[in-house]
Amino acid sequence: MFAEYIFGHRTVKMVGQRAVRQLTWNLSKFHARRWHVPAPATSISDETQKDKIMSVDNTFSTSRRQFLATTGVTAGALMTASNLSASVYAGEDNTIQVALVGCGGRGTGAALNSLSVKDGNLKLVAMGDVFPNNIDSAHNALKGKKEVAEMIDVPDERRFVGFDAYKSCMDCLKPGDIVILATPPGFRWVHYTYAIEKGLNVFMEKPVTIDAPTSVRFLEINKKAVEKNLKVAVGLMCRHCDARKELLKRINDGEIGEITMLRAYRMAGLTASAHTRPQRGNKYTELEYQIKNFHSFLWLSGGAVSDFLIHNIDEACWMKGKWPVSAIALGGRHYRGDYIDQNFDTYAMEYTFDDGAKLFVDGRTIPGCQNEFASFAHGTKGVGVISTAGHWPAHCAIHKGQSITDATKTWAFPQPEPNPYQLEWDHFITAIRDNAAYNEVERGVMASAVTSMGRMAAHTGQEITLEKFMKHDHEFAPNIANLTADGPAPLQMNENGKYPVPSPGIVIDREYA
Repeated sequence: MFAEYIFGHRTVKMVGQRAVRQLTWNLSKFHARRWHVPAPATSISDETQKDKIMSVDNTFSTSRRQFLATTGVTAGALMTASNLSASVYAGEDNTIQVALVGCGGRGTGAALNSLSVKDGNLKLVAMGDVFPNNIDSAHNALKGKKEVAEMIDVPDERRFVGFDAYKSCMDCLKPGDIVILATPPGFRWVHYTYAIEKGLNVFMEKPVTIDAPTSVRFLEINKKAVEKNLKVAVGLMCRHCDARKELLKRINDGEIGEITMLRAYRMAGLTASAHTRPQRGNKYTELEYQIKNFHSFLWLSGGAVSDFLIHNIDEACWMKGKWPVSAIALGGRHYRGDYIDQNFDTYAMEYTFDDGAKLFVDGRTIPGCQNEFASFAHGTKGVGVISTAGHWPAHCAIHKGQSITDATKTWAFPQPEPNPYQLEWDHFITAIRDNAAYNEVERGVMASAVTSMGRMAAHTGQEITLEKFMKHDHEFAPNIANLTADGPAPLQMNENGKYPVPSPGIVIDREYA
């Protein structure tokens, strides 16, 4: 489930054809696991998609740059959808309409999960992205699933392209409908603000925030959603996993004793777009190129730490029943060559809870090394296996003592496990239908902030407390709501053609200068 936010993954030949083919296979594997269908053939290596811009009234046929240059749209501009068919607003039945803002693999998977809710009575009516080929790929993939094909009603006039596409999509909905926010998380607070204004229920992908100022802002914004009784889900699906829920119950019942240490790993090869080389040619503007490779840039995604490690950190803190109060960390860049991304290749983070217990988190994106993707909780009487080889199936288990062997196993969740990606949607739709209180934002913000706290500790080389982090003033993209497609990116190259990277011990008051 790696390369998946709205803005897409058309190949830019950043690591050579062989490496691109391997990355395509890896992404297809994870996409298929995410929603049980092969990833769209165009998910990462398609260079043949049309570059035609589709406007609200479907009259534009100029290139993306020509269109955006003549319209001058911004992320804060409002594009009305006055020519939408009346059927979109029809309220004669109990159908919940859905708009997808973000048509990469992750957004496409979330849309499929939404339409797969048993007796959910949902219909996808609008799609938006900054890259038109993403919309086409997602639409074709969803229409190709016969079990949901009839639930998709997204003609050309309800496929929106541009930085204001999120508004156009939401304008197709009525209060109480659902918008899926699956863009790079840097945009999340902007889109969420408009969703609340429109009175929409929201499913948003993780992470929710990527720095301290947006974390504080998000919590404040969310108060309005609570006041309106809007239902808001956050894509930390491990919290909806039946196996993990049973493990948590057993931990709380004392089966492993008092937790004194947790450890989590996500160590793999080159992952998604976290490693980026300079663009060849000038097919994309600098801003477009950064969005294409959003895992490489902190202002868009929080980098490899925020996007890849948040699930492991969140599930470990869930088992502990609290958030850590501080973090120290280290990391480094290796074999970098001409890569221009902002990520470290290795991260080792040590979180401390208020009772002195520790959470150790190791992340690595270097090929040829031993891989590990798992989380564990160590108690005074035994070990709880939180996850073993990815997010699902978790294969949760409990072992007596500190050794994890078949002989020490005292309990294991029976297989097969229900899919938590589907369960989170089942629970979300049930809350909407029952009008039950349902808002996962605070938990999502805290999981995002704690993850960013560990990343900041590694990038600065300093101990970072949660209190200190939440008061920090370094906002990676303070003007993100006003971006234009032909305008400058929030992050600029230096004279050597490189982007600023963290310098632990040198730049210590922010993550990069």
